[in-house]
Amino acid sequence: MLLPIPSQRVKNFERMGFGMFIHFGLYSQLESGEWVMNLKNIPLSQYAKLKDTFTAEDFDAEKIVLLAKRAGMKYITMGARHHEGFSLYDTKGLSNYDSVHSPAGRDLVAEFVSACRQNSIVPFLYHTTLDWYQESYKTDFNAYLEYLRKSIEILCRNYGEIGGLWFDGNWDKPDADWRLDELYGTIRKYQPEAIIVNNTGLEARGELSHPEIDSVTFEQGRPVPLNRNGMSKYVTGEMCQTMNENWGIGKRDLNYKSTSELIENLCACRKAGANYLLNTGPTAQGSIPGIQKELMETIGDWMSLNGRAIYEGKPCMIRGGHEDFALEGDDGKVYLFIYKLHVQGHPNVTLGANKSGPRAFYGVHRKVSGVRWLDNNEELAFTQDTDSGLFCFDATGYPYGENLVVRVAELY
Repeated sequence: MLLPIPSQRVKNFERMGFGMFIHFGLYSQLESGEWVMNLKNIPLSQYAKLKDTFTAEDFDAEKIVLLAKRAGMKYITMGARHHEGFSLYDTKGLSNYDSVHSPAGRDLVAEFVSACRQNSIVPFLYHTTLDWYQESYKTDFNAYLEYLRKSIEILCRNYGEIGGLWFDGNWDKPDADWRLDELYGTIRKYQPEAIIVNNTGLEARGELSHPEIDSVTFEQGRPVPLNRNGMSKYVTGEMCQTMNENWGIGKRDLNYKSTSELIENLCACRKAGANYLLNTGPTAQGSIPGIQKELMETIGDWMSLNGRAIYEGKPCMIRGGHEDFALEGDDGKVYLFIYKLHVQGHPNVTLGANKSGPRAFYGVHRKVSGVRWLDNNEELAFTQDTDSGLFCFDATGYPYGENLVVRVAELY
């Protein structure tokens, strides 16, 4: 059976590999996550008053974009409107429940898109489909859907070329007719090359909900390789994940993931052919919390050494043992991702749980000239049998004082 061929926009999206998610809104002022209104049963009349104190005085789009670039991210998906119904863009008269009509007095989406373009980062926009603020969501669903469609048309027509639109909320009314042909048709009319994503939520990771979807989602869970047999078009995947437990800032959420877990998740995404979208929840005024900034910068240190393999590598037929795996670039270069190497040094000062030494891969049938670590260009001893495809090389341990979590070797 012939497999579908990816469109150019999907190819471009897959080559980005790694992106930033931004959750910022009225909820940020309460510092208890983006669902605080719903989960703490705050009356809308009370919650809506947060607009009157929304200043975004520390929201600096350029600083955020430069942080993403420092982390090795190629795109950013910014929340233009979350479930609370408050928009970070000028809704052009559809509503006054937006940042332009708040004390901030600014179109934050416009600032974000401009900063992205100035720094060679691709801007994506998240937009809720459910809405806790608009009464028509409950009372006149067709009227609400037209409000939603017009909102998306504003984003598509007023901010130049957008990398993609990322939707979330259809799972709230699973049996409703969301008139997706009209919604997605509006995007295709004004942004024909935009990636379209509609999050299927925690309970339906990887599900394809509509023929116009370009990427399925894996929320808070590692992706699996997609079975594209029988698909009418090539669809890719993306994992989105929080650094702690909340998308919006949670002041008392201290359960942050380690840098090793985040790096391993990034690699696991690329192993499955998916992108990794890592979230940040800015403070009430819009700055990135220090710990989140440090985590992204640390991932950036890893990406500065191994980013080529993340951007260019795709799943291939070469298989490694246990966690080890291989990716192959369009140019034929093969990258080997190696886990659990030990640090070289005196046994009294190094931990010995991990191992170095021979690592085997299967499916390498071409003649290899050499193999080297990407991080320091150290040439490594190897042997191979091109007939059987067995390739084995000496995976040396980290120099004392280093541990990259996952080490990448290049075959040439």
